[in-house]
Amino acid sequence: MPRITRVYTRTGDDGTTGLGIRLRVRKDSARVEAYGAVDELNSAIGVAVSAGVSAQVRGCLSRVQQELFHLGSDLCVPADGDAPPVPRIEQRHIDALEKAIDALQEELEPLANFVLPGGCPAASALHLARTICRRAERRLVSLAAAETVGAPALTYVNRLSDALFVMARYENRTRGEPDVLWDSRA
Repeated sequence: MPRITRVYTRTGDDGTTGLGIRLRVRKDSARVEAYGAVDELNSAIGVAVSAGVSAQVRGCLSRVQQELFHLGSDLCVPADGDAPPVPRIEQRHIDALEKAIDALQEELEPLANFVLPGGCPAASALHLARTICRRAERRLVSLAAAETVGAPALTYVNRLSDALFVMARYENRTRGEPDVLWDSRA
């Protein structure tokens, strides 16, 4: 466990930041953009939890927030060369998301139309987290086009956006709120 003694270090005042392999990069590099989007996603999930999600969803999101820190370390410490061992996203994390999606989806009616973000506050916050998750996924894809990114990381973020969508629908259902459906003739 790292011990943080000071919040500011002044080392980033020049527009660079340090990766976990003692390499300094620009703060707008593809790698920093990717783990920054993951950090933003984690914050959005925290907002969704504070909006009062159900116990079942809260348990899943608590695990996801921990896993997103794994993903951040995965991205901050590239897995090539002499990288120190750090927590990384693994297949077991993807499997757990799929299991959660399947369990929640059993409680839902099949989709008959596209769903718009909305409904109860918890569902709305989860929809926002889902869109931030999609942005994080796009940043990961951009990074993967230029540098090595672990395949489980890309799959995990893709599956997480699906999970957040299902969780939003589940939250609306548990509160008696109907999904907000897209009206293609509006």
